[in-house]
Amino acid sequence: MSEVSTIDQNINIKKIDKETINIQINDNEMLMSIVGQFDQNIKDLSKSTNTDVFFRGNSITCKGKKEDINAFCEAIKFLINKYSLTKIIEKDDIISAVKENINISDSKIKSLNQLIRTPRKSVIARSNKQSDYIKALKENNIIISLGPAGTGKSFLAVSVGVTLLMEKKIDRVILSRPAVEAGEKLGFLPGDMKEKVDPYLRPLYDALYELFGADKIDKKIASGEIEIAPLAFMRGRTLKNCFAILDEAQNATETQIKMFLTRIGENSKLIVNGDPSQIDLINKSQSGLIKSQEILKNLKEIKIIEFDDKDVVRHPLVSKIIRAYQNKSTDDNN
Repeated sequence: MSEVSTIDQNINIKKIDKETINIQINDNEMLMSIVGQFDQNIKDLSKSTNTDVFFRGNSITCKGKKEDINAFCEAIKFLINKYSLTKIIEKDDIISAVKENINISDSKIKSLNQLIRTPRKSVIARSNKQSDYIKALKENNIIISLGPAGTGKSFLAVSVGVTLLMEKKIDRVILSRPAVEAGEKLGFLPGDMKEKVDPYLRPLYDALYELFGADKIDKKIASGEIEIAPLAFMRGRTLKNCFAILDEAQNATETQIKMFLTRIGENSKLIVNGDPSQIDLINKSQSGLIKSQEILKNLKEIKIIEFDDKDVVRHPLVSKIIRAYQNKSTDDNN
């Protein structure tokens, strides 16, 4: 019997033979969180890694092919580190722990270094790109992120921005977005400015409420600490002591993105997020997101993060759907 690793004094991982690994976790609260109610977490891990898993006492035994039991072992390491940092294991963590096409030991364990603590939950990076993105959100003044839906572009930006606001490191969080999806001009929509723009910012509201609670967020909006500002209304302003997010930037023109970025002032961060595959402009060639990426790529002060389907953290089927459409697009162009 040879010991594979000892993560800490409460955890031992031992290799029994080529097709068997035993994991012993002596911290009962950690063990129960990892195993899950009615052993559901390890059942899901067993199914995802194509292994046979047996749980008894404080011991988890995994049998299967070498590469499969290694994948299970690395997934358990990820969950151990996640619990050590946040004291909670969530359903999404089980999905992340065994996400296909990612080297867990190289990315997921290291990604836990990028942790965002919010009042309702702790947010962690779930891929290398997400880790790079959170690091950029904390360290850079201007960040451009591109990639498909579900990669965490808006969710992580909101997490960092409002955390900085709660810590009083900035005065305001500004949420902005081109209002073009409905094909209507803002002036013709009913209600005041907030009511006109709210439908377009629903994904950002969902993230805010999930992380910080509706009451707290609504008070911040009422006080002006969280500001809803249509992109067209940003012209002429200088953004100081704030964290400004331009969401759905694939629907902004090159001129509009330039206008937004040049609003930056002292102690501010500007974030531009978009998915080039979901342009809603009538003339798709007018989208300025890819153009701005190309123009600004050599400015070292600006961090550009490009996500792909491997970084999707929603339901695992989302990655497959995105990949299928990408393959269809490639076939059509050939």
